[in-house]
Amino acid sequence: MDFLTGITGAQLFNLFMLPIQFIIIFLTFYYFVLSIFGLYRKQEVKVLEPEKSFAIVVAAHNEETVIGPLLENLLLLEYPKQLFDIFVVADNCTDKTALIARNAGAIVHRRFNTEKRGKGYALEWMFHRLFKMERQYDAIAIFDADNLVKENFLFEMNSKLCQGHKIVQCYLDSKNPFDTWVTNTFSIAFWVTNRLLQLARYNTGRLSNLLGGTGMCISTDVLKEFGWGATSLTEDLEFSMKALSHGIKTTWAHDAVVYDEKPLTFMQSWYQRKRWAQGQVDVAGRYFFPLIIKGIRERKIMYFDAAIHLFQPALVMIATFFMLTNFIGVLQNSYTPIFTLVMPWTGWQILSTIQYIYPVAALALDRLPWRAYLGLILYPIFIYSWIPIVFLGFINRKDKQWSHTKHTRSICIEDVVKQKKVSTN
Repeated sequence: MDFLTGITGAQLFNLFMLPIQFIIIFLTFYYFVLSIFGLYRKQEVKVLEPEKSFAIVVAAHNEETVIGPLLENLLLLEYPKQLFDIFVVADNCTDKTALIARNAGAIVHRRFNTEKRGKGYALEWMFHRLFKMERQYDAIAIFDADNLVKENFLFEMNSKLCQGHKIVQCYLDSKNPFDTWVTNTFSIAFWVTNRLLQLARYNTGRLSNLLGGTGMCISTDVLKEFGWGATSLTEDLEFSMKALSHGIKTTWAHDAVVYDEKPLTFMQSWYQRKRWAQGQVDVAGRYFFPLIIKGIRERKIMYFDAAIHLFQPALVMIATFFMLTNFIGVLQNSYTPIFTLVMPWTGWQILSTIQYIYPVAALALDRLPWRAYLGLILYPIFIYSWIPIVFLGFINRKDKQWSHTKHTRSICIEDVVKQKKVSTN
């Protein structure tokens, strides 16, 4: 206390700004280096013989518009039909979702619970039912009702499971990337994440990937041993961290693709991303420090990497505060700048330029259609809109009320494949 008493306000501010700068510098370099690992593909040896059995689970709440094409798509997957069954959880549905699913050939389970609402609760309820069935499956593949799935999906999951992996996340593509500027920029964000974060983590061989909400495959023995228990607003992130806290990594299947429906309007994307931000802050509050401690004890970088991912909302808020500080003339010269001590301003300018080139590289490396590049013009607007969303997510982090994203784009898999071929040519 005596030490603090002798410090002036300017000195206190300087002490506050020093760790902020160190955090920004460290994480800037961390993600820059991590992204480099996503600029190439490792050669993979794949198991081609179908061996594993799958329970395909689709969680659906009032999805009569989109669930038909998905089920038609799933029934045509290139995998032995005797090795998978399709289950639909009609969760608190008031429309014809259950009827359409049953007529399409799915095994439908209707769930009604107005208190425990949301995908996480629906999945947990369905898993318990699966565990009690006479037939037991090697793994459970999870999709959203608005998805479409590449025909080789189960073969790719089978290969990963046969190689000993327990949790697998697929490549998350978009089924409507060119509907609006929002779907285009939203799709770019997913494409960049697929390549420069997910594939990058996989290529290091030491880091754990993250589940993405759909296109997930989880070994049944993991679910039975540790339970699902992921009922937050971001159940995918929650289970990723729960599994990792038990030492179970998530791996990546770049060649298994799920086409996801992106929000058509900016406000739809705003509310969806706000829910994600709330969920990530909530999960970070429970897993950030335990992962740091586990990383120190076991000396494994995968735990630190997961904690860094959970720290992202805090990083956005810290960086925003630092940026605003530099817009206020009185405060500009009231702290010790350390950026130039680490690297000349020319170096920082080059690094900033590379950060803008990275999205272009991600699109090019995955051979995405030329129309995708047009979205890069408005992509910064989409990215910077995360700033207020993250602040709102932090403020409303205790609000656990689940909100449903309405899906309306009823597209069959043939249309998606045709669209990609036309756009590429």
